[in-house]
Amino acid sequence: MSDLDRIAKAALIAEAAQERKADDLVGLDVRKLSSFADTFIIATGTSDRHVRSVADAVEAALKDRGDPPMGIEGYDEGRWVLIDCADTIVHIFQQEVRDHYDLERLWSDAPALELAAASRSVGT
Repeated sequence: MSDLDRIAKAALIAEAAQERKADDLVGLDVRKLSSFADTFIIATGTSDRHVRSVADAVEAALKDRGDPPMGIEGYDEGRWVLIDCADTIVHIFQQEVRDHYDLERLWSDAPALELAAASRSVGT
């Protein structure tokens, strides 16, 4: 996958999450640190219903692009939904779960992606 495709996919996911009012969106470039993914997208929902709503929006956006997720875990509980998009892993947390697992600290060597700029470039 090219950098442009990778950034466009991250932007699509970020835009879908933002449309459902996800909080504290973070993108991490994990290519040099992981053999199973290139990008992590991390977002927060305010309740189990909100987390599922964000996950639904991400799944729909990916399906519309012709790139449906390979799997979704944690949807029923709605505390931490993980969406496996092959090269991109999306984590949608409730705040207390996000604070507990602190993926940003665990993957602190990964450069951040500028998701706002990436999502603006998708529309151009």
